[in-house]
Amino acid sequence: MKIAVGSDHAGFNYKKRIALLLTELGHEVQDFGAHSDDPVDYPLFVRPAAEAVAEKTCDRGIVLGGSGNGEAIAANKVPGIRCALCWNAESAALSRKHNNANVLSLGARMISGEEALQIVAVWIGTAFDGGRHQRRIDQISEMEAFFRGSRP
Repeated sequence: MKIAVGSDHAGFNYKKRIALLLTELGHEVQDFGAHSDDPVDYPLFVRPAAEAVAEKTCDRGIVLGGSGNGEAIAANKVPGIRCALCWNAESAALSRKHNNANVLSLGARMISGEEALQIVAVWIGTAFDGGRHQRRIDQISEMEAFFRGSRP
């Protein structure tokens, strides 16, 4: 898989570790920054990572920040993105199995580096269950289309 990654300064060090893990697992990584731990605004890096997933130039994405909340909010503004903020392996597995999350958000100040790597490994390795969950994904897509069409 080709994985888009993007972070702010708070997630920079975890992003480097995650990119290495993904490469070791045989995935290709496209890094949208940040490229240091100097303070930056996360939407500048989250948006292009999410757009790469929405445009299907990347298969999935991982975004990081201090809490992961702002990054998840920003990623979810991109049509076609289902970004899940995960805090442990179980939430990561469920985000894939039930929600077919195509972007993962992590809070570098909320979890350890080892937890982040475990979450990523589970999230990357978990498939969507489909079935009744597909109906719900379709409903979310319909909501997105409605609001995209009815708003400027």
